[in-house]
Amino acid sequence: MAKRAVRSATAKRVVDSVKTGAMPETEVTGRPNGQPTEDEVRMRAYHRYLERGAGPGNDVDDWVEAERELRLERQS
Repeated sequence: MAKRAVRSATAKRVVDSVKTGAMPETEVTGRPNGQPTEDEVRMRAYHRYLERGAGPGNDVDDWVEAERELRLERQS
C-alpha cells in the first residue's frame, strides 16, 4: 500500500509541475555526475506522452527517449 501512496504523490507532483510550469530546484539541477534525476526523466517522459496524444503503449520508449534527450542537453 505504501508504494501506491508514493506513486500517487509523485503523479500529483508531476501534474502540479505541469500545470504551474515549475519544478523544485533540486529536480532541475540533476545529479552531481550530470545524469538526469528520476524525477526529471519522469517529467520529460510525461511530456512526451502528452505530446503524442496520451495514448497507451509507449511508456518505455517515452522513458528511454526522455533520458537520452536530458543527457544530450547536459553534454551541450
